[in-house]
Amino acid sequence: MVMLEVKKIDVFYGNSQVLWDVSLEVREGEIVSIIGANGAGKSTTLKTIIGLLVPRSGSIKFLGEDITKLPPHERIKRGISLIPEREKIFPKMSVEENLLLGLYPLEEKKKGSEKLEWIFEIFPILKERKNQQAGTLSGGEQQMLAIARALMSSPKLLILDEPSQGLAPIMVSKVFNIVENLKKEGVTILLSAQNVFHSLSISDRAYVLENGRITMEGKGKELLKDEKIKKSYLGM
Repeated sequence: MVMLEVKKIDVFYGNSQVLWDVSLEVREGEIVSIIGANGAGKSTTLKTIIGLLVPRSGSIKFLGEDITKLPPHERIKRGISLIPEREKIFPKMSVEENLLLGLYPLEEKKKGSEKLEWIFEIFPILKERKNQQAGTLSGGEQQMLAIARALMSSPKLLILDEPSQGLAPIMVSKVFNIVENLKKEGVTILLSAQNVFHSLSISDRAYVLENGRITMEGKGKELLKDEKIKKSYLGM
């Protein structure tokens, strides 16, 4: 089943066009990546999907409903969650307090203990640190906390913007392993990343975005073998 359908969107910042005729889809249970260089338009695409930007033309459908003009909070209600690049946590609050802030809507508060148990199974390091101030976590652990907090709202579609940005290589691998494991937990994921190798390695399908346009698409592991991808993004 197609969960998200983005069809021929054109997006502008003021009078400057930054996306041209961008189309993509995410099916239930998939990991789909948008790859490309810095400034290619990846974050703009994600901001448009969540509703922070409105396309001048084209459409966005989620579970068959046209959400093109819905505000962000309505999209969140429908089950879309975006973790922006360098998502901020609350440094003086504990790990557990940060996680509980992710519960949405308010009726879900009573299910907090059950969800925390699930989160701690996926992120055992957060269980170990649950009473620790979030600001004392390493960069990689803070990124895990940001992902975990978003999962507390039980999103149907989790969107990650550069989840490994600025992390040490060993933490990059851990974050992508977590993303891959989330799929096994039934979470559908749309991922934007400059880390092309890791992204394509875990993705069912991927789109290449260059200068605001989709230039290639295909299965993740097949794109890894593509000569253009190797030369342009993998230095091979």
